[in-house]
Amino acid sequence: MDAKRIVSKMIEHQGTIHDVFFLACGGSLVDVYPASYFVERESRTIHSLAMTAKEFVVNTPKTAGQGALAVLCSHGGNTPEVLEAAKLAKERKMELVTFTHSEQAPVSALGHHNILYGWGEDTSVADRCPVQSLALMNELLAACEEDYCLYHTMQAAIGQIDNITREAMKYAQEPARIFAQKYWDAPMIYVLGSGASFANAYGFSICSFMEMLWMHASYIHSGEFFHGPFEVTKDSPVFLLLMNGGKTRQMDQRVLDFLQQYAEKYEVIDSLMLGAQGLDRQVSDYFTPIVFYYLSCVYREAMAKRRGHSLDDRRYMWKVPY
Repeated sequence: MDAKRIVSKMIEHQGTIHDVFFLACGGSLVDVYPASYFVERESRTIHSLAMTAKEFVVNTPKTAGQGALAVLCSHGGNTPEVLEAAKLAKERKMELVTFTHSEQAPVSALGHHNILYGWGEDTSVADRCPVQSLALMNELLAACEEDYCLYHTMQAAIGQIDNITREAMKYAQEPARIFAQKYWDAPMIYVLGSGASFANAYGFSICSFMEMLWMHASYIHSGEFFHGPFEVTKDSPVFLLLMNGGKTRQMDQRVLDFLQQYAEKYEVIDSLMLGAQGLDRQVSDYFTPIVFYYLSCVYREAMAKRRGHSLDDRRYMWKVPY
């Protein structure tokens, strides 16, 4: 991906970029959420929103037009909702960037800038969509805001993330095996997270547990735990807490303090115990979710092995009309 060239072309076509819409579904929405969170926290002039592609179509924001950028992600490039969103964004004269791993992706025919990200076990973490989308937004902010000061810090983190993630996955093998042994038949798992890593709580729940493992799960923002959900702490089957390493960690720590006192069953995946402490604190909020995604893969594989359930099995997806 030549991010500088893409951003240069965007500005040439659109003039000032004032809004970025990250449009995807399910796991792809998880992939682009850190980039949206990054823009929303670090830009003074650009507003960002990550939303499910269908909602963009049925209730389109008024700012979606000239001067806005649509970043669309579809792993196979043929998600119907994403194709709808791409067509609408093009009609509204937005700039379109598409992320997919498929060279024959239908969505690529609709984009102005098409990015083919890497896939497979041997692919560098930096070549995957979450990092590529962060790299693109880093270039966008550098081009649009003279006082943007995180460019080189972000670049350094992009260079670090592969080693950090690979080491975290190695470390997590045994904790994941133990987790699966303890909770393979849990009637419900609540996954908690904060900041950009809230997307991982969402993804862990709906993709790993519900879609791939056919297990009941729900996601809770750590900041909202004390505004209702904590009332089921004593009776809850399992809490799984994803502890961020950045500015929102204090919300996760508050949840952990409570769970340690009142919960019967809880588990913690702490990014600072898994190498994320090597990231600059100024940008760790945006890269910790990437580590968590890879750890979710380790955990769901361990759970699948214990349950004797293939992660490729589906009841309805791609099999019935929906």
